[in-house]
Amino acid sequence: MNIRSESADRLFRAILSLQSVDECYAFFEDICTITEIKDMCQRLDTAFLIDEGISYQKISDLIGVSTATISRVSRCLNYGAGGYRAVIDRMKEEEE
Repeated sequence: MNIRSESADRLFRAILSLQSVDECYAFFEDICTITEIKDMCQRLDTAFLIDEGISYQKISDLIGVSTATISRVSRCLNYGAGGYRAVIDRMKEEEE
């Protein structure tokens, strides 16, 4: 499924225009439900833990996500479009 469209471009340009964490909170609280935000947070946390080599069971215990979700995030991290990898690598660089 291809999500590329003018609407998606507009959404991603809007996200790129945000200039602070507070602006991100405000935008995402307006555009997403709390559950959607929490789900995205869990997926990103899962990707970071997979990258650290943490076991599926430990990730499930820590975050409360299903092993099916962990498996999907793992597939995306290892074989997906590269979005998780780009974010993880950039955030690791910022920490150093």
